[in-house]
Amino acid sequence: MSQVKLEDVDVKNKKNRKKDPLRENLGTRRVPKLRMANFPDADEIIHQGLLEEERGPKAVDIVLVNPPTPDGGLWIRTQHRVGRRTRENMVWPQVSLAQMSAMLYPEHSVAVIDANAERMSWPEFAKKLDALKPKYYLTQVTAPTLENDMYGCFLAKARGAQTIAFGTHVTPIPRETMRPYPALDYILLGEPDLTIRDLLDVLEGKVDQRPDNIKKMFDNHDPMYEPALDEDGNVIMEKIKGLVWRDGDEIIVNMTRPFIPNLDDMPIPMHELLPWQDYRMPLIKGPFTFIVTSRGCPAGCTYCIKHVSYQFSVRLRSAENIMQELWKLKNMGLNNIHMYADLFTVNRDQVMELCQRMIDEKINLKWTCNSRVDYVDEEMLTMMGKAGNWLISWGIESGSEQILRHARKGAYPDKAARSLQWARNAGIKNWGYFIIGLPGETEATIRETIDFSKGLPLDIALFHVAAPYPGTPFFFEVVKNGWFRPGTRWEQVDMDKGTVLDYEGLPAERLLYWQRRAFREWAFRPGPIMTYLKMVASDISTVKSALSVGLQTLSWQVNRD
Repeated sequence: MSQVKLEDVDVKNKKNRKKDPLRENLGTRRVPKLRMANFPDADEIIHQGLLEEERGPKAVDIVLVNPPTPDGGLWIRTQHRVGRRTRENMVWPQVSLAQMSAMLYPEHSVAVIDANAERMSWPEFAKKLDALKPKYYLTQVTAPTLENDMYGCFLAKARGAQTIAFGTHVTPIPRETMRPYPALDYILLGEPDLTIRDLLDVLEGKVDQRPDNIKKMFDNHDPMYEPALDEDGNVIMEKIKGLVWRDGDEIIVNMTRPFIPNLDDMPIPMHELLPWQDYRMPLIKGPFTFIVTSRGCPAGCTYCIKHVSYQFSVRLRSAENIMQELWKLKNMGLNNIHMYADLFTVNRDQVMELCQRMIDEKINLKWTCNSRVDYVDEEMLTMMGKAGNWLISWGIESGSEQILRHARKGAYPDKAARSLQWARNAGIKNWGYFIIGLPGETEATIRETIDFSKGLPLDIALFHVAAPYPGTPFFFEVVKNGWFRPGTRWEQVDMDKGTVLDYEGLPAERLLYWQRRAFREWAFRPGPIMTYLKMVASDISTVKSALSVGLQTLSWQVNRD
C-alpha cells in the first residue's frame, strides 16, 4: 500500500473544516470613512465628440423647419400668421422657409423639413436631424404650438445645433419665450430674412462672401448698417439688428432691424426645397403653393396678427417680379397658386397689371387670393376672373356693424354683400371667414352674424372664435379688462378648437357653443351641401380628402354642446 502524502492530508482537512459564515460576509468589515466626492467629468470628451463628429454628405449648415404638429394632424402655420388645427385638410405651403433658404444659399448649405406636410412623427423627425447634422436649427413658433415647437429646439440642441426661432409669438414676447426654454439660443425679431443672413454670415465668417444682390439688400435697407465685427474680426453680438440672444444668464434684445424696403431685391424663393407635391387646398385638383405679393396692410383691425409682423406700411412686389416666380412654379408643374399677402388687393394698379400680364403671357394658371370687401371694384374683379382667379377668401368677421366698428374693421355688412356679388358675377367663388367673440359681442350680435352669413353668396364659410394673440391691440384690451380665463396657457389661444375668453354674460363655453352652432346653421342647408357634394364628385383624387373634411366636421359638431 502506497504511503499517503502529508500535503494531501492537509488539503482534505481544509475541505472538511467548517466555514464561518460571518467571516465570509464582507459586510462585517469596517465601513469606509466618508470622503470628499470625486465625480467623473466626461463633459469635455462628450462636447468634443459632438463638435468633431463626422458630418456626412447630407450634412448642412442650417435646417429650416416646420416641426411635427402637437397632435399629428394638419396645422396651418407660417411666418406672419398664427397656428391652428385645420378641419378643412388644408396643407399650408412653407414659402417663408423657401424664401429664407434663398437668402442663405449657396454660401450656406440649407435643407428644409416640413414635417406637417410630410406627416412626420417626432421619432422620424429626430432621425432626419441625425442625418442632416445641422450647425443651426431655425424653427417658426406660434402660440398654440409653443411647447411643441420648443421640443424641436431641444432635440436639435441635444445634437449640437444652435437653435433659432422666428414668428408671430416670439416677436412680441422674446424675453418671456427664451427665459423658460433654455434650449432656445436666438430669436429673430420681426421680419427674419435679413437677420438670419446677417447672423450666419457673422458667426461663420462669411461676410466677405456675400454676392452682389445680398450686398445691395444690406446697403439699401439700412443706411446705418455695419457688419457686427470688430477690427480683429471678432463678433459683436450687440450689433446684429433684429436679434435676441443670451449673454450668460441675461437675455439681450438688440436694436430693431428696419423692414426691407424693396421686395423685388429678394431672391426668388427656393420652392424646389419644399415638399410642394403634398400641399393641398379644398376644391382644387393637385398641389398648390403660395406667392407672396406684398407685405403689410394699412387697415387697423385690432385682432389681426399683422400688427406684430409687417404692420401698417405696405411694400409691393412689381408685377414683372411676381411673373418671374409664377413662371418658375409653372415650369415645376404647379398650376394652382394662392396669392399670399396680408391684403392681396391692397394696390389696384399692381393687381390690374399682374392680371394683364398673366393674360398676355398666356400663363394659364388657376389662382386664389384674399381681400377685404372695401378694396375691390367690379371692373377689377372681372379682370381677376379673366386672369384665372377662381376663389377669394374674404375677412367678413361679423354681421354687426357695432362689433366691426369696435374692432376697427372699417368695412361693413353692406359692402360685403355688394363685393361678394360682384365676385360671383365674375365667376369667382367666395370663401367667408367669420369671428365669434370680438369685444362687445352678445348672443344677439352673434345671431346677426349667422343670419347675415346665410344671406351672402358664399361657397364656403368658416367660423372661428376670437383669439387674443400676444402683441395685437385685442390682446392688450383683453388684459386690461380681465377677460382672460384664469390659468390660461399659450397653447389654449387657438381660434379653432378652444377659447380663453370669459366675457361677462358670455363665458368661453357659450362662445364655443355659438361657434359650432353658427357653422351648423350655415353649412347644413341645401346650397352648402350641394357645394360639398360637387367637391366630392368633381375629381376622384379629391374624394378621400373631401370625406375626411366631412368626417372631421361632423366629429367637431358631435362634441359641440
